[in-house]
Amino acid sequence: MEFAEILKKAEEYRDDISSFLRDMIRLPSESCGEEKVIERIKEEMEKVGFDKVEIDPMGNVLGYIGSGSHVIAMDAHIDTVGVGDKSLWDYDPFEGYEDDEIIIGRGASDQEGGMASMVYAGKIIKDLGLEDDYTLVITGTVQEEDCDGLCWHYILEEDGIKPEFVVITEPSSCNIYRGHRGRMEIKVTTHGVSCHGSAPERGENAIYKMAPIINELKALHPNLTQHEFLGKGSLTVSEIFFSSPSRCAVADGCSISIDRRLTAGESWEFALQQIKNLPSVQAADAEVEMYTYERPSYTGLVYPIDSYFPTWLIEEDHPVCQTAVDAYKKLFNEEPLVDKWTFSTNGVSIMGRHGIPCIGFGPGHEDQAHAPNEKTWKSELVKAAAVYAAIPGIYIDKYADKMPETTENLLD
Repeated sequence: MEFAEILKKAEEYRDDISSFLRDMIRLPSESCGEEKVIERIKEEMEKVGFDKVEIDPMGNVLGYIGSGSHVIAMDAHIDTVGVGDKSLWDYDPFEGYEDDEIIIGRGASDQEGGMASMVYAGKIIKDLGLEDDYTLVITGTVQEEDCDGLCWHYILEEDGIKPEFVVITEPSSCNIYRGHRGRMEIKVTTHGVSCHGSAPERGENAIYKMAPIINELKALHPNLTQHEFLGKGSLTVSEIFFSSPSRCAVADGCSISIDRRLTAGESWEFALQQIKNLPSVQAADAEVEMYTYERPSYTGLVYPIDSYFPTWLIEEDHPVCQTAVDAYKKLFNEEPLVDKWTFSTNGVSIMGRHGIPCIGFGPGHEDQAHAPNEKTWKSELVKAAAVYAAIPGIYIDKYADKMPETTENLLD
């Protein structure tokens, strides 16, 4: 494999990658509203010569290159969060901004930049005849911001695609990431008895019952499980709701949402029981439960799932991790940084639920995700395209025969 040629081709497509990314940014694509950007990706895949492109019933776009026996996948979620307070943006979030070095707009780093680089990696593979005994499946997936991993749970269970490994192209500053904490969404509910607000002693205020629970949750956070590589578990109260007959009444119901990040060794059962064991929860006889996700995709498909997104981690000497390291070293003649994400990705389903190894490498930076003036760097888009083009061939040449029959999710 001529790595200098791969780099040269990637640089040649710098403007095409940038233009394609700008097109995606111009199409608002919040979770469950991705149809236009999915169609635009399909159009670009067909233009650059993918062998087959299809959109599945959930609305994910899947582009295929080759027809070999080893199935390798690369994934970018193409839905975005909203723009938030537009006054915090220096440029229109969808028209964005571009100069010689950067592109600004919603989705630039998180995570349509990875999609643009993947599509042109496919073109590089075609241009240089790098096809081998592999089938490369490049996916643009939906609803990740709403429910990370749901799209891949569908792809694995319903589309029947079973890759040997998946490259997650979420922003990693072009470092190699081999895991991240999981998460879950928890609801705690207290119940009271309403009465007229002029005589609150006649009722039982559900909001007052919730107050000590919130304080005990705040105290629980710094004492959660620690892991040497992934870091500690965490929690925060993210939402609060109430029910009351009126503003002149005692509240008869109160609920909070908890964003719980799970490090290695923390299961959903463990996290729920920690909260159930809090004295304030027991004193209030509060209900503690996991949310479920049942929002329809833009196609109208509803695919319910518990809001539990497992931690995943593979060892540094795993063949998939070494494939990515080798690709980086051969292309750039330097050692990559091997690290982890702070946030969560579709790997929660691919590796966390299904045990299929993942490795992360993406253009853009984590701190740009969900931020105003979100930006990415053209140099990283080019760099990522080269790495994605090199990975399948290196895997076939050096690592496919070293893959273990199963990959353990390193949670100890």
